[in-house]
Amino acid sequence: MAAVTLKNVSKAYDSNPPVVRDVSLEIANGEFCVFVGPSGCGKSTLLRMVAGLEDITGGDLYIGEQRVNDLAPSERNVAMVFQNYALYPHMSVEENIAFGMSLAGFDKPTIRERVARIADMLQIERLLVRKPRALSGGQRQRVAIGRALVRDPGVFLFDEPLSNLDAALRTQMRVEIARMHREYGKASTIYVTHDQVEALTLADKIVLLHTGDDVARFGSVAQVGSPMALYNTPANRFVAGFIGSPKMNFIAAEVIAIEPAAVVVKTRRGEVLRAAVSAGALSLGSEVTLGIRPEHVELRDDASADTLSCGVRWVERLGDQTYAYLDGGQAEDLLARLDGTHAVRVDDKVHLHLPPEACHLFDEAGLALKRHGY
Repeated sequence: MAAVTLKNVSKAYDSNPPVVRDVSLEIANGEFCVFVGPSGCGKSTLLRMVAGLEDITGGDLYIGEQRVNDLAPSERNVAMVFQNYALYPHMSVEENIAFGMSLAGFDKPTIRERVARIADMLQIERLLVRKPRALSGGQRQRVAIGRALVRDPGVFLFDEPLSNLDAALRTQMRVEIARMHREYGKASTIYVTHDQVEALTLADKIVLLHTGDDVARFGSVAQVGSPMALYNTPANRFVAGFIGSPKMNFIAAEVIAIEPAAVVVKTRRGEVLRAAVSAGALSLGSEVTLGIRPEHVELRDDASADTLSCGVRWVERLGDQTYAYLDGGQAEDLLARLDGTHAVRVDDKVHLHLPPEACHLFDEAGLALKRHGY
């Protein structure tokens, strides 16, 4: 239908620093792209710029081959589902879905046929005669999606559509949205969320936006790629700390040796660890941060190579999984995600094994060193 291309797109209000900074991006026909990041990173502002609800301060935005910077929202062939459903309370579900087509002057048989097709796809056929007050939150969200789909848009925009739903319903609606995109996949989709689980499960492509104390990076793109690319090969410490649940463990260290297949580091407590990464511009004495995900560490009873000695501070048992919070000599506890049958207890003394091939290494600027095998 319509690809979306952003070329050095920025947004600033008055003389304030940009809230969206120099974003260049291509979203292909039929691609499901998720804008993700912490609150305040500019992801909703960027989506609203695509929709035409926010002016573009700098750069160019194309939908298909057409530059749309100065086009009104109604001229962009986009449809948007907002965080709140905004259904007309006095209209039935059928009338809500059909309202836009009625305004556009479509004839009644065409409207009925298209509404019926969309209702069947979203599994809300039996709800068409109801008013919004008689619907659950998930049903209302489906109606809002149907109202957007019925317009047959070239670009489909979601602005945190599941944030008002409870956890179980969010999971159900993620599945429904993924199914809807697969069945209706001719439209390019841009989806905004702060929930990385939504991003990882829905996206063909993730765009993670920067936030934090670095004003020069605020609102810029931290990394673009497939969900597993951001998980396995984060470009920097910010990406590594955001993608993955629970978040990655970070350990301050110093380079003490550089081997052909690994970099050897020493922690502040003097423990020696290895990361299977290319050294790049690192030298002996360089300050680095070693990262490893909680699901990749192993608890052992005896010390061996590539281990940290830790005391168990707290244990959370969640049935199939157990989370162990460990004193590893860092500012924050280290976390290990273990099998639910693991017998670890509070105050146990254990050894935390960090397999070198599972370790990430970040230089003093926070940039990731290339991992062997990736």
